[in-house]
Amino acid sequence: MQQGGELLEYNSKKKRKVAEICQALNTDPIDVAALRRMAISEGGLLTDEIRCKVWPKLLNVKMDDLPPAPGQELREDNEDYQQVLLDVRRSLRRFPPGMPDEQREGLQEELIDIILQVLQRNPQLHYYQGYHDIVVTFLLVVGERLATALVEKLSTHHLRDFMDPTMDNTKHILNYLMLIIDQVNPELHDFMQSAEVGTIFALSWLITWFGHVLADFRHVVRLYDFFLACHPLMPIYFAAVIVLYREQEVLDCECDMASVHHLLSQIPQDLPYETLISRAGDLFVQFPPSELARKAAQQRAERTAASTFKDFELASAQQRPDTVLRQRIRDRLRVEERTKSILTKTRTNRFVKLAVMGLTVALGAAALAVVKSALEWAPKFELQIFP
Repeated sequence: MQQGGELLEYNSKKKRKVAEICQALNTDPIDVAALRRMAISEGGLLTDEIRCKVWPKLLNVKMDDLPPAPGQELREDNEDYQQVLLDVRRSLRRFPPGMPDEQREGLQEELIDIILQVLQRNPQLHYYQGYHDIVVTFLLVVGERLATALVEKLSTHHLRDFMDPTMDNTKHILNYLMLIIDQVNPELHDFMQSAEVGTIFALSWLITWFGHVLADFRHVVRLYDFFLACHPLMPIYFAAVIVLYREQEVLDCECDMASVHHLLSQIPQDLPYETLISRAGDLFVQFPPSELARKAAQQRAERTAASTFKDFELASAQQRPDTVLRQRIRDRLRVEERTKSILTKTRTNRFVKLAVMGLTVALGAAALAVVKSALEWAPKFELQIFP
């Protein structure tokens, strides 16, 4: 009886959500803020049929202005063709199990055409391995022509940093992962720093929007609903949430790079996705990209030669033997005092601060704040970079 009641309640909530999405789509003008809330909230956009209608609105793609079908010349003399072909041929597991070979092979040909067409129309973009994992998700949900338009808009905006000639911007975004973890769980951050694991384990998560590492297509499209409705940096917040969720597993590891990297690179398939999505929204509200950028810039400044030159000058002026000996004694005493202080004062101040801020914000409140951020970003998106 209880299971039956829960099923009825679920179906009732689903019907209400479908009705709200339809209402937002039929409003003039379309209520994009409501569509974003629906995409973020529990269950996301529910069906691929709804995604076909809502994803274009989230990316501001006009349905009556889709790119033309590609011609035969698309593959001729294309410098990316061979690499794209190799990657697509290796993408068998991204297609539904049991799909007839003929149908899958046809979709793989469409996948190649989408990628090459986007690159041809946007010569400033550079193909990267893993890009096809994102494109195939759109192809399977919305079909070739609409997928081409959505992927083109996504590539020139959300994925733009990954499609530079170098990986500099990608590495910069990956560095935000450790900044977020440090804000939430300093102990976990320090353990990972001691293990020197870096962030390369999360590279495929970020540049494929988790499409390459999640086996269940339902989980992939659920995350795409979330990411398309939010700020372009939301995938790195979700990556941080996964690591934080696995805190105990990480801390139980041997504190060395190989062990921690192996653990984190094997992403569990039974993650509590709705809980993690809610948590990622909370962290975005608490530690917005502007704060992460400021902290990253501060860290870079502290590592530059210019910032340490004054210390070098001062040290150089103090290199008489007696001065050096006295300074060593003072430094040792200072270290001992600091060690005592650390042992008697745990690193709880940030946890207290987070508790006060409301670490477990209800999804509704977090979703509203994330939507607000996305909409604040969206006007620039429309006015400045949409022709």
